[in-house]
Amino acid sequence: MPWYTDGGLLYYREDLLEKAGYSGPPKTWDELIEQAQKIQKDEGIEYGFVFQGSEYEGGVCNGCEYIWTHGGDILDPNDPSKVIIDSPEATAGLATWRSLIENGVSPQAVEQYTEDQSDGTFSRGDAVFERCWPYVYAVVQDPKASKVVDKVGIAPIPVGEGDQSYSTLGGWNFFINATSDKQEEAWEFIRWMTDPEQMTTYALESSRNPTRLGLYEDQEILEKVPVTRLAKEVIIDNTRPRPLSPVYSDMSLELAKQFNAALGGDVSPEQAVSKLQSDLGRIAEEGQKIG
Repeated sequence: MPWYTDGGLLYYREDLLEKAGYSGPPKTWDELIEQAQKIQKDEGIEYGFVFQGSEYEGGVCNGCEYIWTHGGDILDPNDPSKVIIDSPEATAGLATWRSLIENGVSPQAVEQYTEDQSDGTFSRGDAVFERCWPYVYAVVQDPKASKVVDKVGIAPIPVGEGDQSYSTLGGWNFFINATSDKQEEAWEFIRWMTDPEQMTTYALESSRNPTRLGLYEDQEILEKVPVTRLAKEVIIDNTRPRPLSPVYSDMSLELAKQFNAALGGDVSPEQAVSKLQSDLGRIAEEGQKIG
């Protein structure tokens, strides 16, 4: 049973962009690099852009967004047993990812960042941009934990020239163990937790996007939780799931390894997509044999 939904978002220092003369957040990756570098130089901000680059599932979510926003993909949408990651578009996406460190926009340490590190850096006022999930809005608005209260804007994930914005679909769900002897009690708890009243409270207090579409018409939520407003207007139509495959758990390990290696400069983007083409293809074939 869906509880709340996630999608990648771009958080930015609204006050710094305005001071630098920009009329709005970047729409392309090139614009993000340009804006970040200028503000870093003019304002002495340590980092331009932070995100989740570590070798884990969050790094996979980030890496997918660079591939998608450059027109590439990992598996063929019409035939998920077919791997198509070894393409100029996917290579360009990982090249853009690596360029953030090469251009000094992101620190080398970002290749070890998870949500905790990127959230902390952005909340302290040490970065111009952050890519993360909807919950971050509540974090940056907490005066006890943030130095950027009322200074943060939210935008869709940037794109390559002429491509569409995409963010990785995430979210959290309830399940009932089929062998449980408390299934009725579990279902009662799930019904309570996913009731519109509870979802409304969760959205207002922690900026989690509800999974009941009717709540996207709730004026209190739309007014007080900008990430939900953005989800209604943009994110819902632009989220994509990670590769849909019965052997995704094995694929994810290889994606995390090669995405992280490309980000850190241990392999080139070309080498990363070539290795993934081979490794993911092998995993897909083995999965078909098992099936």
